[in-house]
Parts: sequence; C-alpha cells; structure tokens
Amino acid sequence: MLAPLRGSFKCWVCSRPDGNTAQGLCDMAGNVLEWVEDSWHDNYKGAPRDGSAWVSRKIYRKVTRDGAWDSSAAAMRSASRGPCSPDGQGSGSGFRIVRTPR
Repeated sequence: MLAPLRGSFKCWVCSRPDGNTAQGLCDMAGNVLEWVEDSWHDNYKGAPRDGSAWVSRKIYRKVTRDGAWDSSAAAMRSASRGPCSPDGQGSGSGFRIVRTPR
C-alpha cells in the first residue's frame, strides 16, 4: 500500500493550529488518503451502528478516506471514501498512527 520512498519527504506537524479540532487534533485532512480498517462496501446498508469497523473476510478491497496531496478540493473531506487494494502502492496513500491517552 505504501510507496517505497525511504523517508525522502518531511512533514511539518501541527503547522496550522487554526485548523485543529475541538479535541486538539491537528493535520487531519490531506497529505495522504488514509487506509482504514473497513472492508469496501458500495453503500452503508448493513453497516455497524456503533462506530466499529465493518470488516468482512470475504471482501479483498479496503477503504481509503479523506484526500491526498494531489486530490481535488471536493475530495478533501473525511466523508470522501473509495476502494483500494491492500497490496497496491502509491505516493498518495498511507495511514495515521494513533495512541489512546492513559
């Protein structure tokens, strides 16, 4: 899924605090399409209502969300989603590392 770039790019973290969420999260849109845990479904019919991931072992494709550095303005939103192959590579896809506070 990730392009073999060998750390050749720098990222300025939290460089625009005016875009932070109420919870203090920053840089949540853009940069890369985020590969999430959900399996790809054409619509939300039958999706979990509790916010948990919608995972199916029978479905190969996964979901990417948000927009990448080369996406249009319309795609630069968290509701934007699309299918992706888990073994594909590209400079526009990645994932976020998250830690739950103790």
